[in-house]
Amino acid sequence: MINLENDNLLINKEVNQILENILQTKVFSNGYIFYGPEGIGKKQTAIEFIKEIFIQDSSNSNIQEKIIDNNHPDFLLIEPTYVFKGNLINSSEADSSKNKKATIRIEQIRNIKNFLAQKSIESGKKIVLIIDADLLNEAASNCLLKTLEEPTNGLFILLTSRLSSLLGTIISRCQLIRFKSFSYKQLEIFIKNNTDDSILNNEEKVNLEDLIYSANGSPGKILKNIKMWNELPNEIKDNLSFPLMNNLEILKVSKIIAEELVLDQQIFLVNLMQKKCWETAKNKKIIKTLEKLKIHLMNFTQPRLAWEVSLLKIANEDL
Repeated sequence: MINLENDNLLINKEVNQILENILQTKVFSNGYIFYGPEGIGKKQTAIEFIKEIFIQDSSNSNIQEKIIDNNHPDFLLIEPTYVFKGNLINSSEADSSKNKKATIRIEQIRNIKNFLAQKSIESGKKIVLIIDADLLNEAASNCLLKTLEEPTNGLFILLTSRLSSLLGTIISRCQLIRFKSFSYKQLEIFIKNNTDDSILNNEEKVNLEDLIYSANGSPGKILKNIKMWNELPNEIKDNLSFPLMNNLEILKVSKIIAEELVLDQQIFLVNLMQKKCWETAKNKKIIKTLEKLKIHLMNFTQPRLAWEVSLLKIANEDL
């Protein structure tokens, strides 16, 4: 049985029931796609699922540790990589490179074929876990599709928060497992159980509602957002009463944001601005301008220019 019970976690019970039924019947698909918002437990659930599959063929007590360390002979982890000084660096090991675009490359997918060609050592199946599968480049996507079409003793689990970015032919060859967003009330209880009461107070320029709104139903994202809020420079916190109307102030703030905040912090800031602007102005054009800013940032447009253009447009155009 999958065991994710923890007082400090929110559990997707419907997902767990589906996976437990699969384990009990031992009727496995060739591939599964776990999809839903970031920070909602997809990876944790996948690791538990993989562990339970391996346990069916092995009584080894440290299976989960081997999976987490990517040290199990029948398990292969694939995740996006950055190019750094001619070398590929896994995204999980490159915190300082968050403003660089990560991708899953064809060489990584080709390694899957070599992995599956080898005989299983400790279990009846070899399992491949692909993190952020929406970051497969075109060549890698086509290569993965061919691998999925070939009968093997392998089982694929793809994780994504952007299902629409995957090839339709890949989606059609996998069983979809949806991780739903959690409700406002669930997240409110979660954040109170997992944070110090003093972390937010009446003097702060952000409140619990702001954080829940910006988390998109994700408990993991709330904790991440609290950390990002605490790390924001005061010059930025003091200017959250957008829209700014002074052009020189806009250029100054844009420079600070672009130079001092990594991509995740900038997206978090845009989400907060959208909420606060809607509360004060109820102007759909402002919200759309900020949404376009978010898209530019995620597409790795020059951040300072993207901020300047967007904030100047909000301040100077008749919205």
